[in-house]
Amino acid sequence: MTDDRKVPALPSPKPRARTNRKLLGFLFVFFITVLVILFFQSSLSRISTIQIEGNELLSSEAIGQASLVTVGERFFAVNSSTIEQRVAKLPVVKMAKVTKHFPGVINIAVVEYPKVAIQIGAEGKKEAVLADGAVIAFPTGSIPLDMPILTGWSDGDPNKAALCKVLGEIPASSLSDISEIKPDPSDSYPDKIKLYTRSQFEVYTTIAYLAEKIDNLPAYIASLQEDHITDGIIKMLEVDNHAPFDPNVEPKSESNSQTNQKALKSPSPSPNPNKETGKSGGKSTPKPTPKPTPKEMPKETVRPS
Repeated sequence: MTDDRKVPALPSPKPRARTNRKLLGFLFVFFITVLVILFFQSSLSRISTIQIEGNELLSSEAIGQASLVTVGERFFAVNSSTIEQRVAKLPVVKMAKVTKHFPGVINIAVVEYPKVAIQIGAEGKKEAVLADGAVIAFPTGSIPLDMPILTGWSDGDPNKAALCKVLGEIPASSLSDISEIKPDPSDSYPDKIKLYTRSQFEVYTTIAYLAEKIDNLPAYIASLQEDHITDGIIKMLEVDNHAPFDPNVEPKSESNSQTNQKALKSPSPSPNPNKETGKSGGKSTPKPTPKPTPKEMPKETVRPS
C-alpha cells in the first residue's frame, strides 16, 4: 500500500543582499562623519600661515590687523572677498588680492598707491605724498631724490588731491626734472600751478593741462638749451591775466572774460625788436603771435627770468 501523504516543503530563506547594502551604507556614512569631525578638530582645518606681500609703506602687522584674520582660525570659514574688502579700506592700499592654499595658508597680496611727491611735515620731516592724496612717513633710509616737493599746499585742498591723482598717471621719467610744485591760482585758472625744474626753468601750467603737456617738456627744454637758453619762464597756458585767485570774488561775465582774453594775447617780448615790429606810417606795428595749440609750446612762450 502506497503512502500518498506529501511532506510539506520548507520555506526558502530570503536573500539578504539588500540588508547587507544598507548596513554597508550606514557604516560608510558613519566612518565619513567620524573622519570629517576628526578633520575639523585637527590642525589641518586651521589657518597655519598668513603671507603678506607687495607692501612697502604699510607694515605687515597693520595689514594683518585690518584683515581680521588670525592664525588658528578655521580655514574654510574665511572668505577671500571679505578679506580683500577689509584690506582695501586702508588709505595706502589701492587693491588687495587674497588666495587660499590648502592646508592652512592665506596669501594677501596688496598693491599700494605710488609715491608721487614729497612734502615737509609740521616737525620738519619729509613725508611721502601718494597718488590718492594720503600722506605717510617715509620708511627709514628710503627717501627718493628725484621726486618733486610740494610746497604751499594746505591740508584738505581739493586741488592738491587732484594734482596727486594726475601725478600718479604721469611716468616718473617725465617728472624727473621737476624739483618743486607750488599752487599759483588766478582768475583765469583756479588750478594753476608753478613748477620749478632742476634745469633752472619756471613752468606755469594747470593741473588739467599737466598730464597732456608734461611729456613734451623735457624735449622742449633740451631744445632751448641747444639754443643756449639756460633759464627762463615757460608758460603752458592758453591765456592768463596773472591776477591772484580769490574764491570769494564773483567770477566775471562771459563777455568780459572774452574781452580780457583778447587783450591778453599780446606777443611776448623778444631780444631783437626789429624782428617783431614793422614800420607803417611812422609807427611800429607788432606782428601777431600765432595761438599755440594745446600740444605745442612755441619758443615765444619762454621769457628770460
